[in-house]
Amino acid sequence: MSPLFIHIRLLDIIDIFLVAVLLYQLYLLVRGTVALNIIIAIAVIYIFWWVVGALQMELLSKIIGQVIGVGVIALIIVFQQEIRRFLIYMGSRYVDGNMISLEKIFNMRFESKPKIPIKSVLKAVMQMSQNKTGALIVIRKKSNLKMYTESAEVLNSQTSSRLIMSIFNKNGPLHDGAIVLDRNIVTAARVILPVTDKPNLPPEYGLRHRAALGMSEVTDSFVVIVSEETGQISVAENGILQKNIGIKALTIKLEEEFGGE
Repeated sequence: MSPLFIHIRLLDIIDIFLVAVLLYQLYLLVRGTVALNIIIAIAVIYIFWWVVGALQMELLSKIIGQVIGVGVIALIIVFQQEIRRFLIYMGSRYVDGNMISLEKIFNMRFESKPKIPIKSVLKAVMQMSQNKTGALIVIRKKSNLKMYTESAEVLNSQTSSRLIMSIFNKNGPLHDGAIVLDRNIVTAARVILPVTDKPNLPPEYGLRHRAALGMSEVTDSFVVIVSEETGQISVAENGILQKNIGIKALTIKLEEEFGGE
């Protein structure tokens, strides 16, 4: 018997490289969101289907194949709004003018742990809590939040306590919705957040708390809420809402998550 050799062509190497780039860009878009869990589940099902087919288990292979075929259509129907936001984001991220930007596609920067101006955030939150000024602050970790800020007021301003307090001033034009804080920059104001679908929340949770919880469910963001009715400070993270934590507990959480100034 002659030995078996694997013939690798240049096109095969290019093919593998392009697939790796596409998978990495997809990971950058969905990391920190529930979409990543959905993609992992689909990949597991597909691998299982491939193994079943390789073992020539025809009945099980046909059943799983039908499930996958119907499942793709069901995902498109259920996630049509998310798919629309995803396509808009893809266009804004990788298209420069009327041309596709290769520089943006192959830009593989690895982000370090984000750091924010904690003192400025704490000072603003404490002042707004004392004055019972409602506020909703989304602090970005790894999830890309551009799809949520596409219809908001873009600021891209240096973070300061005065800026945050002026945005949430009850008589100001930007106080509705949330602000997004990315490292030391307030990127946008009047941001509309997705509201949680959890049915059994306490009745005292208003729209701010529900929106904060919803944002923490679909991204890995850290969300700070100041109640307009009571002045209480709450935080939402990983789909969990912690109410009335106090400024000292908030300081500890921010230092643990974002490493100080």
